[in-house]
Amino acid sequence: MSSSTPPTVAPSLSNPPAEEGLAALAANVVRGLAMDGVQKANSGHPGLPMGMADAAVVLWTRFLRFDPADPQWPNRDRFVLSAGHGSMLLYGLLHLCGFDLPLTELERFRQWGSRTPGHPEYGHTAGVETTTGPLGQGIANAVGMALAERWLAQRYNRPGHEVVNHRTFVIASDGDMEEGISHEAASLAGHLQLGKLVVLYDDNHISIDGPTALSFSEDVLGRFAAYGWNVRRINGLDRSEVESALTWATSQEERPTIIACRTIIGYGSPNRENTAKAHGEPLGTEEVKLAKERLGLPVDQTFYVPEEVRTFFHAAAKKGAAERSRWREIFSGYRKEFAAEAEAFEAALRRDLPAGWEKALPSFPVEKPLATRAASGAVLNAIFDKVGYLLGGSGDLTPSNNTLPKGVKEIHPGDFSGGYIHYGIREHGMGSLMNGMAVHGGIRPYGGTFLIFSDYMRPPIRLAAMMKVPVVYVFTHDSIGLGEDGPTHQPVEQLTALRAIPNLVVFRPADATETAEGWRVALERKDGPTALILTRQALPVLDRGHFAPASDARRGGYVLVGDEEPEVILIATGSEVSLALGAREILSGRKIRSRVVSLPSWELFSQQPEAYREEVLPAKVRARVSVEAGVTLAWPRWIGPDGEAVGVDHFGASAPYATIYKEFGLTKEAVAEAAQRALTRTGRA
Repeated sequence: MSSSTPPTVAPSLSNPPAEEGLAALAANVVRGLAMDGVQKANSGHPGLPMGMADAAVVLWTRFLRFDPADPQWPNRDRFVLSAGHGSMLLYGLLHLCGFDLPLTELERFRQWGSRTPGHPEYGHTAGVETTTGPLGQGIANAVGMALAERWLAQRYNRPGHEVVNHRTFVIASDGDMEEGISHEAASLAGHLQLGKLVVLYDDNHISIDGPTALSFSEDVLGRFAAYGWNVRRINGLDRSEVESALTWATSQEERPTIIACRTIIGYGSPNRENTAKAHGEPLGTEEVKLAKERLGLPVDQTFYVPEEVRTFFHAAAKKGAAERSRWREIFSGYRKEFAAEAEAFEAALRRDLPAGWEKALPSFPVEKPLATRAASGAVLNAIFDKVGYLLGGSGDLTPSNNTLPKGVKEIHPGDFSGGYIHYGIREHGMGSLMNGMAVHGGIRPYGGTFLIFSDYMRPPIRLAAMMKVPVVYVFTHDSIGLGEDGPTHQPVEQLTALRAIPNLVVFRPADATETAEGWRVALERKDGPTALILTRQALPVLDRGHFAPASDARRGGYVLVGDEEPEVILIATGSEVSLALGAREILSGRKIRSRVVSLPSWELFSQQPEAYREEVLPAKVRARVSVEAGVTLAWPRWIGPDGEAVGVDHFGASAPYATIYKEFGLTKEAVAEAAQRALTRTGRA
């Protein structure tokens, strides 16, 4: 159990060495910026920045390698503020170190259009490595970053030319320790021996509700030691202890390290420190003045930054600039001696695909039905080596997801030469590790699980979409079509739930050839994640001599087959496209003109020009039927008020899949009857 006694205040600094005195002043300036930013916004979390200022100053000025002139320098150390509510700590450090974050932006904390949002956002503020705020996500992202560093180092480093050699540092909170995802990620980090990962745990014993003892009394360091981590406990207000612990931590190469920093939340605030009120609300004007007086800051100034503190931080940035310059020299020599490797490394960082890679996509014989999960596996077998920087994995469902290409080695503890990760039964952690790899750069991660378990990893899917990182999810067993496992494993609402996430492309292919096009969409996309939704059951491979080419699927929706002037349009996705085709034959026998539209991706179709969408779904044809083995809630978007939705608005059942489809009314006959009802409703006799 962590120590319950608050640490003493930082050592007396009445006659400190010059540099140590500057470090003390720097920490208090960071505290002042946090207090002022939160107070001016009348919103925010001052407590963590005030408690962790000493530890953060030591980390950023003596250990972290960065260059504000090049925030994306590939071999920089990564810093993750997993406790994203303490964002003013990070913004203050970025400003003081010379990143493109002027003081005016700190003064606009949490305001419209500012670069200092309430929680750090990737791609929004220079120097922010990942979007944090939902607790546990940051530390799990950091595990992904540390894994990316080890994988890239194994792949690209050569004797005398270490082009990948950096660390990942994290500041995490009690909340991060409590969230289940941190358990998943930390367990895997210890198993894989990610020795260049260092976590500073702000052990301040306070949460929003009050003391953490209300709900949290476990031995955190004991838990991490059991995971295989190095552990240490220090006074987080004592900069000498922080420096000693970080010196020790950065000498470790075989295990990740966590340092529990016993701190005082809101340190310096006479009436708020060590209380829940310091966590998530402004201190108040008078309390800010009292805190500044206690910390030796001018009480009549806001956003105070003395020149000597700015110089102190800029000196750390200059050290980082020198490190970057040395790295550029190393890489220049690397490029001359290992030209192919250098070219591949830079292409991976740019997320470039090799010219002509798509020619490796397989074709599929029409005479043999094939599950789209199996087709996806065939695609991976064909393209894995061609793309070069794919790193795959599965949440303990590799044989079911078909995510391990033939001949590809797995990653093992301390050995990162393989191209495949066994994440174990950690879907939530898998999603966040993939985000960490994606924002790190140099890797295109993909990971597989059953579609039903997308619920477990929804938070990182949402964040991947928010950060616009090109992660690929391979979701198999996509409907009641998985059969005998029953309703607990049969996804019915998940497609609609995923489609509700902005900037996530959901792609549910109708057959093997559309599956190949789905992978092409996923890999050519650089500005967001893609979810491939794949069947367990075998589906007919559509004869493209009779149907429209599968390449049209990349537009999200297309006319698969049909009459020029249809009376009714049948719109389907995935396995149900075959049902729509069967229904068309029935309608044809009744002399009813129909059209079948395959709509694998609502998002991609929505992005098409209006003229194209009108061509596929002409507004004058109001008789429309949707066919999908899931909830029908969102289908009025495409079928309108007069349409008929054939789907599953209830949970599934345990039985062979063909029986379930029949019992639940997902048959070609049922689709044809729905078409008749739509025609009647729209006035056709």
